[in-house]
Amino acid sequence: MEKTHLNPSEGNAWTRLTRSKWFVYILVAPLFLVLFAYVVYPFYQTFTESFSGDDALSNYKNFFNLASPANIEALWTSIYISVISVICCAIVGVTMAFLLERYDFPGRRILSVLVLVPMALPPLVGVLSFTFLYGDSGIFPRAFQHLFGLEQVPFSLKGIWGVVVVHTFTMYTYFYLTASAAIKGLDPALEEAATSLGAGRVRVWTKVILPMLTPSIVASSLLVFMISMASYTAPLMFGVERTMTMQIYLSRTNGNLDMAATQSMILSFVSITFLIIMRWYQNRRNYQNLSKGISVHRSEVSSRGMKVMATIASFIGTLILILPILVLILISFSVDGAWKTQILPTDYTLDHYHALFTDERTWRPIWNSVRMGIVATIGNIIFGVAAAYAMVRLNFKGKTLLDILIMVPWALPGTVVAVNLIAAFSTENIFSFNQVLIGTFWILPLAYFIRHLPLVFRSTSASLVQLDQSIEEASRSLGATWWYSFRRIVLPLTFTGILAGTLLALVQSFGEFVASILLYSTSTIPLSVAIFQKLYSFKFGTACAYGVLQICLILIVLIISEKLSKGSAGSAI
Repeated sequence: MEKTHLNPSEGNAWTRLTRSKWFVYILVAPLFLVLFAYVVYPFYQTFTESFSGDDALSNYKNFFNLASPANIEALWTSIYISVISVICCAIVGVTMAFLLERYDFPGRRILSVLVLVPMALPPLVGVLSFTFLYGDSGIFPRAFQHLFGLEQVPFSLKGIWGVVVVHTFTMYTYFYLTASAAIKGLDPALEEAATSLGAGRVRVWTKVILPMLTPSIVASSLLVFMISMASYTAPLMFGVERTMTMQIYLSRTNGNLDMAATQSMILSFVSITFLIIMRWYQNRRNYQNLSKGISVHRSEVSSRGMKVMATIASFIGTLILILPILVLILISFSVDGAWKTQILPTDYTLDHYHALFTDERTWRPIWNSVRMGIVATIGNIIFGVAAAYAMVRLNFKGKTLLDILIMVPWALPGTVVAVNLIAAFSTENIFSFNQVLIGTFWILPLAYFIRHLPLVFRSTSASLVQLDQSIEEASRSLGATWWYSFRRIVLPLTFTGILAGTLLALVQSFGEFVASILLYSTSTIPLSVAIFQKLYSFKFGTACAYGVLQICLILIVLIISEKLSKGSAGSAI
């Protein structure tokens, strides 16, 4: 009788499983489960809660009740601020990118470095610095008041335009980063051809340059719109009382969770509608560059008068960019309560920095943020790497759905994510392991994890796309298992992208404020909420010391990220 010889690998159950066509669904099933449990389910709970009450539509009727127009005014104000912020950020960011990428002038190098300084300012800290500089009792309004002997300050940032100015300064970098990358890839032959056909500078800009920048402008517009809609601190500090985030916060703190859920759903609808409209506009035309030219070199400014103007403008620009950080550093050394009506603080101390690491009450928010940020980032690494590998390397039904679900939390304001978690985990359920998570340590790391899902995912995906798949195939053909190939080949070769996304996710967790203010408890106060509390206790020195610590941390992480990713870390943001 002929004997059948079995291949040992065929007898290995694990090997047979990994080579099965169903193995891919075993890999992606946990990803869909996580997204369903912590993205879809909380969103659904908020949706159903918005329809609770005697009448299913009672909450929505109250929202649009003209007799009590607070909610309608808040919706209009939020949309108005967000649209104006997008326009202003686009003008500043694209203009700066064009000037720094296309022209060489005195001061260009230092400006090209300092132009990214606002990225080191967390939203709360950025608003804080602008309040100290240009608010009603800010340094510059007081200086002009004393200089000209006026009874009142001659100007100050307040109202909607104060919010827009802060948004523009802190968010134009998103346009600058994407526009710079697009401008570097523009073919000068297109502009030369348009000019040779008689087109003027304005027509070349509107018909050639701007259309080629449309994809990057649309992507940046989406991000700035979402962040502006989620803005809470700037409207609060500059006296804009009726915005959607303020209304959600007030409803939540007053215990009116039904209305908070309704407001969150409407805010989500506006954000998603804006997303669809911008995507539709982007897809109306083909913006692909089919030419094979090389990017234009920077044109040197040769006119003596223009060089002088460029030098002066560069100095002013440099001063404007670094002033917010300089004023935070200055005030961080001031004695709490000693700075009242003076232009600058008069009494200084090192106690605030000493207390950061020696006083238990001052140190606790820092330690809370570190712990919660690390826990959330570990989750982002595990999920982000697995999801990126599944999207880039595996073929399965449901890829588009997986991509959409991962990006949904990034499109939703932090207030909506917080309300979703409150609706889902205020009671025991299977996804919280039969525990009530609200009020516990774990709710904030969960919020940070959900908010920053795309960061590690996108950064890892970019590295995997650049990795030749034949390397893995060669390893598998030599007998290596899937897990061995993944652990010894894929992870080391994509480590740079993974680490860049990880560092960015960690920084975002340290600076997260909008979701934190709705979810924190007295024992889990994070650093961002501590800054907010110190500010409203008039402990400006301690608040600024916290802010400087955040800035130093973010600067270190951004520098490391840019070094590791060779300048592409910004795309993960």
